[in-house]
Amino acid sequence: MMPPSLSLCVYCGSRAGGEPSYSAAAAEVGTLIGRLGWQLVYGGGRAGLMGCVADSAIASGARTVGVIPQSLMQRELGHQGLDELHVVETMHERKQMMAERSDAFIALPGGIGTFEELFEVWTWRQLGYHDKPVALLNVDGYYDKLIEFLDQTQDRGFVAAAQRKLLLVDSDAATLMARIANAALMASRSDDYRRI
Repeated sequence: MMPPSLSLCVYCGSRAGGEPSYSAAAAEVGTLIGRLGWQLVYGGGRAGLMGCVADSAIASGARTVGVIPQSLMQRELGHQGLDELHVVETMHERKQMMAERSDAFIALPGGIGTFEELFEVWTWRQLGYHDKPVALLNVDGYYDKLIEFLDQTQDRGFVAAAQRKLLLVDSDAATLMARIANAALMASRSDDYRRI
């Protein structure tokens, strides 16, 4: 059973990247958000994969929420076609608002900003600040080396197996989003459900 009002935070690049598969995956995620009746929460830009996710979500009828710092309005080109576009002062405010408005998180291909956002919400989850699902979409092997390294952190004793399992990973968008929905539903039924 899919949560009817799931709000999915998407982290991804403000660039399109070097492979067409990245944009195709971003478009698929945006389309699925709309088809499932979910809401998109993301960084508010209209360039790169960010814009691709947003445009596809809008085209599929999803409600869309963007959060962007004033300093990035020109660089990331704030998307004017969203249901909500919040312009904030700092990156901290941006990330906090995105987290507060979301029931789950998914990272698509991106650069250091995407990495930082993913690891922050995963850390918050591990520390018990929230029980929201955190997921990684491994498009066309983009995250293969990162996943290998994360497995190494567990093997070397720095990350517990339970913590490693908190990060849902899949190469298929529809499959991963179904797993996110199931994990969100389980979390919402938990007696100790925590929100950021």
